[in-house]
Amino acid sequence: MADEIAKAQTAQPGGDTIFGKIIRKEIPANIIYEDDQCIAFHDVTPQAPTHFLVVPRKPIPQISKAEDSDAALLGHLMLVGRKCAEQVGLLNGYRMVLNEGPHGGQSVYHIHLHILGGRQLGWPPG
Repeated sequence: MADEIAKAQTAQPGGDTIFGKIIRKEIPANIIYEDDQCIAFHDVTPQAPTHFLVVPRKPIPQISKAEDSDAALLGHLMLVGRKCAEQVGLLNGYRMVLNEGPHGGQSVYHIHLHILGGRQLGWPPG
């Protein structure tokens, strides 16, 4: 976790990202789901027993840069997250997280929804 926060302090928007490479199948991923709008795959550095990401194919760098026209896509990410959570057996609940900027812990500037579960998650987070 500390490594991700450190990465977030130096990460910059712009250019290609690891998620773009996963979407184009240039980097392998353990894919749970994909359609014409997004892809869901297991996180390679899980922060919970179950941790996967839902990433839009459209490379929106930050939620603060999303436009009103992205509303349907953003809602779709949450619905895909719910469906995938059911598929992987997160029947007792889970958390959806979207990081924004350095203080929010964003280390990759291509928005992505984290779904974490498989254990009791603490509150408050962070």
